[in-house]
Amino acid sequence: MASLKEIKNRIASVQSTRKITSAMKMVASSKLRHAQILIENMLPYEGMLETILKSFIAAHYNAKGRFEERREVRHVVLIVYASNTSLCGGFNTNVIKLMTSTVEEYRRNNIKVTIYPIGRKVSEKVKSLGYPSSGNYQQLADNPQYQTCIEIGEELGQKFILGEIDRVELIYHHFKSAGSQILTKKRLFPIDLEEAMNYDHTRDLKHVITDEHVQEYLKEQGGHRALSGEKSKSEIKVYNDNFIIEPDTESLFLALVPKYINLMIYTALLDSNASEHAARMVAMQTATDNADELLHDLTLSYNKTRQAAITTELLDIMGGSFQ
Repeated sequence: MASLKEIKNRIASVQSTRKITSAMKMVASSKLRHAQILIENMLPYEGMLETILKSFIAAHYNAKGRFEERREVRHVVLIVYASNTSLCGGFNTNVIKLMTSTVEEYRRNNIKVTIYPIGRKVSEKVKSLGYPSSGNYQQLADNPQYQTCIEIGEELGQKFILGEIDRVELIYHHFKSAGSQILTKKRLFPIDLEEAMNYDHTRDLKHVITDEHVQEYLKEQGGHRALSGEKSKSEIKVYNDNFIIEPDTESLFLALVPKYINLMIYTALLDSNASEHAARMVAMQTATDNADELLHDLTLSYNKTRQAAITTELLDIMGGSFQ
């Protein structure tokens, strides 16, 4: 059994640690409130912009843009969001695990992968694993800047247009609530019609959600829906939605698509930032609760040991008095 001094020192140590975890929980909670306001204000705008863009592409099977081209995938870029610091539970571990599994899957298919690491933790892991990386964006993890996201989007967009890369994906945590952060992998471009098609069903009750295969078939058929033939073709219909385009389709694409790409990169950054603070708040709250339980057990152990020592001393005194 530990001595009274050892137990007392352990209690003091746990109390000191509890003060730290409690303070860190309060700091993370304060930062979370600010980050939560930013992401909650941004998500509706980003979601509606994504809806408008993908609804437009689905309704216009012959629409031509620079970021809708689908080609053989030979080079993929992963934008991976993590944090600069630890003590946030499995936040960084989960991101790194998904990143490594994604890279290995692409490499098995002889596809080159380049990482854009956002956050010191993922940057260090990429360097230790020897993965090709581009740029240093550690400052974004603590201080999200839209201008830097625009620069990343323009750089990747130019490489995609020149054929240097064939696909860009985002790996980050989506902030659902303070207690729930969803690990997400999302394709940035070429634009994926099958992913996150958030259509407003009140706008047109006759619409049919389309996908990439439908688009290809409609291009081949000149926009005519199939009335007979194979089952897969007989089910294909044109997405029904009315758009009035001014001045023209090309100008709309030039304005809308880059804005969508930049906004997606920035929204994922805000999502990851809010998720980090939420994960740290939960981790520090759990640590504080564990410290409280440990203090309770140590206090009981201290009282029992102290009582046993007092009883032993009383027995020694009583034994001595009868001699």
